[in-house]
Amino acid sequence: MSNATRPQTINFENGVKDKPTFSVGEMDHRVAKLRAHMEEASLDAVLFTSIHNINYYADFVYCSFGRPYGLVVTHDSHTTVSANIDGGQPWRQSFADNIVYTDWQRDNFFRALQKLIRGKVRVGIEYDHLTLERREKLAGFLPDAEFVDIGVPTMELRMIKSPEEHALIRQGARISDIGGAACVEAIAEGVPEYEVALHSTRAMVRAIAITYPHTELMDTWTWFQSGINTDGAHNPVTTRRIEKGDILSLNCFSMISGYYQALERTLFFDHATDRQLELWEINCEVHRKGLELVRPGIRCCEIAAELNEVFLHYGLLQYRTFGYGHSFGALSHYYGREAGLELREDIETVLEPGMVVSIEPMITLPEGMEGAGGYREHDILIVTEGGSENITHFPFGPQHNVIR
Repeated sequence: MSNATRPQTINFENGVKDKPTFSVGEMDHRVAKLRAHMEEASLDAVLFTSIHNINYYADFVYCSFGRPYGLVVTHDSHTTVSANIDGGQPWRQSFADNIVYTDWQRDNFFRALQKLIRGKVRVGIEYDHLTLERREKLAGFLPDAEFVDIGVPTMELRMIKSPEEHALIRQGARISDIGGAACVEAIAEGVPEYEVALHSTRAMVRAIAITYPHTELMDTWTWFQSGINTDGAHNPVTTRRIEKGDILSLNCFSMISGYYQALERTLFFDHATDRQLELWEINCEVHRKGLELVRPGIRCCEIAAELNEVFLHYGLLQYRTFGYGHSFGALSHYYGREAGLELREDIETVLEPGMVVSIEPMITLPEGMEGAGGYREHDILIVTEGGSENITHFPFGPQHNVIR
């Protein structure tokens, strides 16, 4: 049999479906809200290509490795599209149906989409994810389709979390706290950053496995930074060894079925100077103020403006490195974030009950300045009817986090 006659797509329903992360009722509700938007926007089909939307609507976290993946939702079908290299795992993880495309011919991914979308007039696609090359190929395989952006509308649909999402995020916050305790446990003079990070990550993975014995265990990680390496929020772990007087930054990220939770704290090893303590206390003051501000009815930009005033009062606003927080849910360091729910001056989204956001002020003073380093605290809050609930319980500030 030549490659030309080998199958372009197959079904590989191998084994039985895995235990889902969320209930059937929860997933049906998500898809029903999506279909209501499709009806309102006169969309015949939606094609998702991002990890976060496929995870949100199908409970499947794909591993791309250079291959495209998809989820096609019509008014009466729901099908993930996966590569043959992953066998039956995508079907076992997917909420509903799955089709597998093979490598026997080039562009079989688009042939699979063609089977699922053929005849549809208006098709929603993610403008913020689909590459130009794939967008052009999609148009070639679906020449009669009109494409409409679905990225922004689905971001808005994901912003308000359900009670089941809140329950998972609470567990993730608790497990991130476990990672923080493991970081502190491993801190000692001469210990390299990576050893502290490994100890923390192991603790979180084991806690996830105990709490969710049927889930995949993918992507939980720790960034532990010391000294000059604290100047950036996302600086990678290195071989640098801890020294007395070092400013430290722990960043513990539990990942549960594609849902990201975080704990971030400033620490010092052995001692801190008066100026370092002063800077740290100021950042903690901003952090406390931010925790007080999170409530329904306030705009993201209003939170940012009020917190800016505190840093401005101390002459430190120019050392602020990013916004004051962001959303939580189906997101990660390498995919997805709800850009419309970040606490920045240019975001006018109004907080509503059910949203989940962080408060995470950070200032960085460059080397050569007194008190140089990056100072950052980070808590997770669920917006309630009357205010907010802080679900992070690891303590912050100089009273708790000078490690000796």
